[in-house]
Amino acid sequence: MGSIYELGLDPNNANYVPLTPVSFMARSATVFPDRTAVAYNDLRRSWAETYDRCRRVASALRARGVGKGDTVSIIATNIPEIYEAHFAVPMAGAVLNAINTRLDAEAVAFILNHAETKVFLVDPEFSEMAERALHMTGRRDITVIDIEDASYAGGKRIGQASYEDLVAEGDPTFQWSPPDSEWDAISLNYTSGTTGNPKGVVYHYRGAHLNALSNIATWEMGARPVYLWTLPMFHCNGWCFPWTIAATAGTIVCLRAVRDEPIFRLIKQESVTHFCGASVVLAMMVHAPEELKAGLHAGIRVLTGGAPPPAIIIEKMEALGFEVTHGYGLTETYGPAVTCAWHPEWDALPASERARLKARQGVRNLAAEGLMVADPETLAPVPADGKTMGEIFMRGNNVMKGYLKNPSATEQAFRGGWFASGDLGVMHPDGYVELKDRSKDIIISGGENISSIEVEDVLFKHPDVLEVAVVARPHERWGETPCAFVALKKGAQVTDSELIAFCRQNMAHFKAPKTVVFGELPKTSTGKVQKFLLRERARELAG
Repeated sequence: MGSIYELGLDPNNANYVPLTPVSFMARSATVFPDRTAVAYNDLRRSWAETYDRCRRVASALRARGVGKGDTVSIIATNIPEIYEAHFAVPMAGAVLNAINTRLDAEAVAFILNHAETKVFLVDPEFSEMAERALHMTGRRDITVIDIEDASYAGGKRIGQASYEDLVAEGDPTFQWSPPDSEWDAISLNYTSGTTGNPKGVVYHYRGAHLNALSNIATWEMGARPVYLWTLPMFHCNGWCFPWTIAATAGTIVCLRAVRDEPIFRLIKQESVTHFCGASVVLAMMVHAPEELKAGLHAGIRVLTGGAPPPAIIIEKMEALGFEVTHGYGLTETYGPAVTCAWHPEWDALPASERARLKARQGVRNLAAEGLMVADPETLAPVPADGKTMGEIFMRGNNVMKGYLKNPSATEQAFRGGWFASGDLGVMHPDGYVELKDRSKDIIISGGENISSIEVEDVLFKHPDVLEVAVVARPHERWGETPCAFVALKKGAQVTDSELIAFCRQNMAHFKAPKTVVFGELPKTSTGKVQKFLLRERARELAG
């Protein structure tokens, strides 16, 4: 017999079990069966009940022909059913595709076709849009399941069955199995289409498992956190927090609409300890009426990402008693792969200086293996001087498997063993990364990615528009908003409000520009629009 160091992996051995975050719920349901897992309005479900429902839904999906590699799509707000889908779908061996609720029917139709969706779970709030999307697909083979929610009065039934039908017909003793390989796909998340159609980002079991555990350690979550769902679960699978909370046997507090009143009410009513959200959520809370903020308990932890939050927003959140952590990542990295790890000695600094430090993106989390700012051509790291710009690169188990059906984009994203983010930043002397610009003109508004090219394409369709360039305008509440610089055709008479209305008629409302500036566009000698000058003007407009 050779040395133990020479032994290979044997799938039949006790020491080789493929990682899966589904196992977290199985453990919590066994160890803490009576603890509250889900709170939604007056609904309370224990971990045992939640696990039972997930197994039933998985069983029902299998009975309806869903198997390994099939895609189950869902469009829903942060309600219990989308949480359960994060476990039930992989239990069935299928791949979960959570769709952005802010997309229009055309984009949803593209996703359903590109993902080859077999089953589509639909929240009543989006039933009419989903029905249009299904019609656009030209397909009749998609099984549609209606999610019923007594707290939502609108919507209509468009499916062949309801979600509760799946629960009722499913087998509570269903024996699910871990994946054949940790490299198998667990979920599919689409980017917001920053260049053409959205790309399907494939997550693997290993990354989801490790990133979910990393959240606990990186954020020092402790035991039994009470987590408020302000971050959409369609965003990078809620940054893996559906699986994280199962691992901690904590409680998830569901929230259909992200508004200031229910956020503050639920924080106090449910004794919330943690929540995540884009900087727009923080800005909304900061600007909420004072009476809503009364009675908050101190020490509530907030993880924010998306567009970098203004330092003043972080400072004001901390003044309310919240402990803010800043994160950075992409759909391709399961959400924040970088967090601004805090040093206790920084607590003695003035509030404004603490906020400035927290506004930096930070260092790699525990699931990541590498983070650097480097020359995009040579991959040579830039000096850690806080000034020299380079592209941000990452590597590790929390990097996507690749883009679905897009080998060229996948190949372009990986260079020399690194994932190229496409974002520009600097490396500080203490090893903390700070984001400076986005190389592809992505606009992040309220946590949503908006393609400047897509907005430009719509504006170009207006008969009075001659030239247009769209850039990000800083906004204290939304982080960024699209700002369109437009040159009109000679003699044209059109107002900014008319152009904005035109965009809202031809694309998802959140993508439409909030500001339109008329005039000649600055260009280089070769005729290329100088967007950096327009960004400066947009920043000046923001004041």
